[in-house]
Amino acid sequence: MTKPYAKAPLTVAIIGGGLSGAAVAYHLANLTDADIVVIEPRADLGRGVAYATPDPDHRLNVPDHKMTLRSDRPDDFRAWLHQADAPSLPANSARLSGEIYAPRAVFGAYVAAQLQPLQKQGRLRHVQARVITVSRPDRYRLGLSDGGQVTADIVVLAASHPNAGLPRELASLAGDPALITDPFAPGALAEVAEDARVLIVGNGLTSADIVASLYLRGHRGQITALSRHGLRSQPHGPNQPETKADFAKSPPRTALALLRRTRAAVAQDHALGLTWHAVFDRLRAQGPVIWAALPEPERRRFLRHLRALWDVHRFRIAPQTYDANQQMQRQGRLVSLAARIVTATPGSPIKLGLQARHNGTRFTIAVDRVILATGPAHGSVIAANPALSDLAALGLLQPDPLGLGLLTAPNGQAVPVSGAPDGSLLVAGPLARAAVGELMGVPEVITWAEHIAREAARQINARQGLVAAQ
Repeated sequence: MTKPYAKAPLTVAIIGGGLSGAAVAYHLANLTDADIVVIEPRADLGRGVAYATPDPDHRLNVPDHKMTLRSDRPDDFRAWLHQADAPSLPANSARLSGEIYAPRAVFGAYVAAQLQPLQKQGRLRHVQARVITVSRPDRYRLGLSDGGQVTADIVVLAASHPNAGLPRELASLAGDPALITDPFAPGALAEVAEDARVLIVGNGLTSADIVASLYLRGHRGQITALSRHGLRSQPHGPNQPETKADFAKSPPRTALALLRRTRAAVAQDHALGLTWHAVFDRLRAQGPVIWAALPEPERRRFLRHLRALWDVHRFRIAPQTYDANQQMQRQGRLVSLAARIVTATPGSPIKLGLQARHNGTRFTIAVDRVILATGPAHGSVIAANPALSDLAALGLLQPDPLGLGLLTAPNGQAVPVSGAPDGSLLVAGPLARAAVGELMGVPEVITWAEHIAREAARQINARQGLVAAQ
């Protein structure tokens, strides 16, 4: 492939080798001859938290033809699945429509396979360690958990999702063996007895995955899924025409206006025989424009009042996962509650005081296990990550005011505490979503990674030109 940038004596360090970091490395290696170092403690690049789970019941929530490492090759994952060296799939992965909902680990294997040739060719390096210190006397000096050090000119932050934070209402259960804080940890759900009464704190995709895993393990006990709104993630819709709704033309300037336009568009589509899925697909596609048009106070209102509604329609469940959850509901073994936790009393059983959302009624339930499924604690990512903590102490980055991750300029550069960004610190993945809007799904993560790779290549080219001019 012809490369538009000449060989540069610069080093780019990518902190984190999950999907975001691996995607940046993959695309950057095809743009520049810089020394690319991906610092990731896992043995394979591209898996991260999401795609390292070995449970075959933890599936991609979108079909194979919408998953890819390259936006210009939307069918790349589908084509790879049919190669001889691709892993075999569980028997129920394919639907009658021909769409495949593969285990997430299989997509992780696909990403790793795309990077392996680049590693063998020496176009990128994988350092299997963690970054535990960062200093910047001139260039970035990254101290590693194995005692080594990487010196870099440009750093790309592709840090992993922080684990779900323990809600303060559950602080009394900290350290209790009946509390499972990471349901994706190897063997975490295997410890749940078949007849255990289970409370899942959270009602999104992670909650649905937990229910499906327990169902397929023959779980017989009562499962209660708890969230503030009580809304559960929705299934995929039928194949249908696209909506004619256009939110990018004169985009709404308030969260209320966005809600009203969405409702009107869904009603218009319903009259034409379309389901709500078409409108939400358009909202997702036009998300960056919609988000950019909302002032910060309106972004806050969206996150406070509409985020749950958006999440359950945007992040849809794989058909197999949905079927398992529906089975549990029909059998009366899965109940969703719209309530909040007021008190938690350790013991056997654990007693939880709850307050219903709609009428404020307080009641108590007794459970044997509590499982956290509240999603990543992005608001605490700096404190939870030594590299980010050091960069923040140096004044080179700061949290975004919405609590979604890091304050990031529209071009992906981290915004320092004072002064303008110098282009040497870039933010990949969901930690940049306060600037971008939708940045959790694979298509959006890949598109942003391609942008970050181009931005890093541009910085390399500019710095190399400056050195040449001197």
